[in-house]
Amino acid sequence: MITKITGIINRVLDDEVRLQVGALEYQVLVPDFVRRCLQLKTGNETTLHTTQYLEGNPMQGRVVPRMIGFTTEAELEFFELFCTVDKVGVRKALKALVRPVPEIADAIQRQDNKWLTTLPGIGPATAEQVVATLRRKVAKFALMKSHPLVSDTSGPPRAPADGALVEDAYQALLSVGHGPAEARERLDKVLAAGKQFTTVEEILLAIYQQR
Repeated sequence: MITKITGIINRVLDDEVRLQVGALEYQVLVPDFVRRCLQLKTGNETTLHTTQYLEGNPMQGRVVPRMIGFTTEAELEFFELFCTVDKVGVRKALKALVRPVPEIADAIQRQDNKWLTTLPGIGPATAEQVVATLRRKVAKFALMKSHPLVSDTSGPPRAPADGALVEDAYQALLSVGHGPAEARERLDKVLAAGKQFTTVEEILLAIYQQR
């Protein structure tokens, strides 16, 4: 099994990145909080910690190997722990992780079911199950520091905004009625201009000033 992969980011799509490793391009599925950390890294070398699973139904004769990537081993460990919750599974966990791991772990530790239901695909019953299963296992994840961008040694230019700021702006766009795809598109467009941002308000102002 491939546990770590280093390559050049060719493309960042809605739920995956395409990583060039030598002559090969790998498809690596990522949750949305990782995608937002990587969206400004196109063309740069980065390292992802990975796990793999088989998607499909063997009885129907089609099984596709999938690789899932994270920027740190701790994020990967939390994802694998999250997948152990009854009726969650890989795809639901990927969809749900739109906030940084420390925030989700803190909500679980606080038994904040209401907050957990704001995650995509997590209803009240699932939130209750998440808390019951994981609340005594997530202390170290709740204490993690959210990092803005995946670490590497290639020395890329400074990002226009750190990952936590981008995520807060994303949530603000959702709260005023934008859909997930539209919010991502608007954020990607304004961040690609390279302007430095220090507050969510600055990002939102730049978005709404666009034509």
